[in-house]
Amino acid sequence: MNKASAYSSIQSQQNHAVEQFGYLVKRIAHHLLLRLPPSVQLDDLIQSGMIGLLDAARNFDGSKGASFETYAGIRIRGSMIDEMRRGDWVPRSVHKNGRNIAAAIDRIEKQTGTDAKDTDIAGELGVSLADYHSMLMDVNSGHILAVEDLTVSNEDAYSAYEGKSSTPCAEFSEQRFQQALADCIKTLPERESLVLSLYYDEELNLREIGEVLSVSESRVSQIHSQAMHRVKARMHAWLDD
Repeated sequence: MNKASAYSSIQSQQNHAVEQFGYLVKRIAHHLLLRLPPSVQLDDLIQSGMIGLLDAARNFDGSKGASFETYAGIRIRGSMIDEMRRGDWVPRSVHKNGRNIAAAIDRIEKQTGTDAKDTDIAGELGVSLADYHSMLMDVNSGHILAVEDLTVSNEDAYSAYEGKSSTPCAEFSEQRFQQALADCIKTLPERESLVLSLYYDEELNLREIGEVLSVSESRVSQIHSQAMHRVKARMHAWLDD
């Protein structure tokens, strides 16, 4: 096949992918939009998702055993998340507050051996309870699928699908980390554990979780943020490696 024919074939594959699976980009974009800050625009997600779909059309290998839709979903979602990360729209002060909250939780729980409460954390940070809750809201707006950010990267997901090898040591380390993360989440205060379960496992949005718990959406956001910082504080030995 000459270059012109090869190019024409690739273009045909990409056009077919857009026609047949464009709906998948929109579906994933709408799903992610419910879990992202208001500053993120649907059109931006769709645009980056289309890039992922075209990448999938170029790189798909049917011999791997999975369907194109499965592979495309991985690429589309990964492309959207990567684009949001590159944008780095979270202010430095928010990143700093997040680190300070996790550090405060770590200090309190090491000193007391019990779960750090809102009032304890606010006191450790030297702020009022209202200001602490405001910090949680700001920090939570900067999270993109936070639990998943603690696990494998999008490139790792692509590699796993495409059959690229990893060492037994790396696989064992990842399994240990996943188990440690699962165990950590089980030890969270009941309400925090429930919020993470409803958000990541059941895929409810904050408003829906609020209806389940009979609390406001903003309160769910605060609980989610504090849960994530508690996880990071308790998993620091893994995350700092």
